[in-house]
Amino acid sequence: MGTAGAGKSLLTSRIGEYYARNGAFAAALNLDPGAEELPYACEIDVRDYVDISTIMKQYELGPNGALVMASDLIASKIGEIRRRVEEVNPDYLLVDTPGQIELFAYRTSGPFIAGNLSQEERMSVFLYDGALISSPVNFVSVSMLAASIRLRLDLPSVSVLTKSDLVGDRLGEIMNWSSDPDSLAEAISREADGETYSLATSMLRGLDFGGMVGGLVPISNTTGDGLDVLGGELSRAINLGEEVED
Repeated sequence: MGTAGAGKSLLTSRIGEYYARNGAFAAALNLDPGAEELPYACEIDVRDYVDISTIMKQYELGPNGALVMASDLIASKIGEIRRRVEEVNPDYLLVDTPGQIELFAYRTSGPFIAGNLSQEERMSVFLYDGALISSPVNFVSVSMLAASIRLRLDLPSVSVLTKSDLVGDRLGEIMNWSSDPDSLAEAISREADGETYSLATSMLRGLDFGGMVGGLVPISNTTGDGLDVLGGELSRAINLGEEVED
């Protein structure tokens, strides 16, 4: 999961390739009914169950309204989708959520889908877009969103910084923010004042007290850097026991 453009679909592809190299079968489930193209082979696709064009015509809705209705219709098809997952029978199921994060996370259908796709171990991977979080205030804002998603889904979570190859020499500083709230608070004080400073630092305290500011796994979808580390984090987060061997 993550904000639009954070690299969810591309990371889905890269994780699938990672597991394939290590002898495991990872199937991909596309949950975005409005997706036009996907960078991975899609074994299970909600577009086979819900058609946006039909919804727009039948209910006289615009694209946004049709996507909202589609998210609820997907939940009504969960039995069919789950049977398809069982037919495919992957070692890992990679679920690529919609680009509009609110369609999945903040409607009742999202947690319902997450809780009913499978009875196996589940977890959430939240993507911090490296292009967005180079500002400390933005970093806090995205961290609040990540905490909100975790609260909504109630799943073990791993946080990933995408586009690490584009961050440049800011990468070390951003990684420090993710593990040291004091350094992040200091960076906020250099960037903001007044109400912005008060709000950002209050949000940071809430995240810190709740244990929600944790380390990030930096990933480059372009070069593949960091995928081995992420693979280990995924295994630990869902308590699979033996990790996939390189």
